[in-house]
Amino acid sequence: MASGKALWFNRLILTQPDVALSSSDIFGAKFVAEQIRCVGARATPARILVLQLLRIAPSALTHAEIETALGGDMLDRVTLYRVLDWLVKIGLAHKSIDAKRAFRYSAAEAGEHQSHVHFRCEHCARVFCLKASPPAAPALPKGFSLTRMDFDLRGCCAECAGLAQLALGHQRQSA
Repeated sequence: MASGKALWFNRLILTQPDVALSSSDIFGAKFVAEQIRCVGARATPARILVLQLLRIAPSALTHAEIETALGGDMLDRVTLYRVLDWLVKIGLAHKSIDAKRAFRYSAAEAGEHQSHVHFRCEHCARVFCLKASPPAAPALPKGFSLTRMDFDLRGCCAECAGLAQLALGHQRQSA
């Protein structure tokens, strides 16, 4: 491998931005850097690394999970918070609160519209972007202005539902 360090995250490899990757690799540093440049911003190593991690993550991650996945020496805590807040502000990532009141971050789809519906699995904490449009905004009182509307559906994803059925079947067999 080139001079960059590599980190394993859920059996996928994350490479630092100085590692040459195929331009067809949608999880690669070149693609992520181009996404950042497309919004008119500098593609700093920290931004590339964090967005690359969010893109390969199978579910939304907390700050602590991101910090652990990147290793303590990759980014300091404050820089990581600033990068995450910037990615959310610019629309390249989503920030949501999970059932335990912890902020979780996930990558936004390329070209994704700002307002859309999410499905949050209450078992595995994964967040799925749905193709469905959110409902129309409610009428607001005079003088109010809407800047953002979030619409979340919560329940059990297909994978967790399958695991629950499997566990239930094992319980019935052993009884």
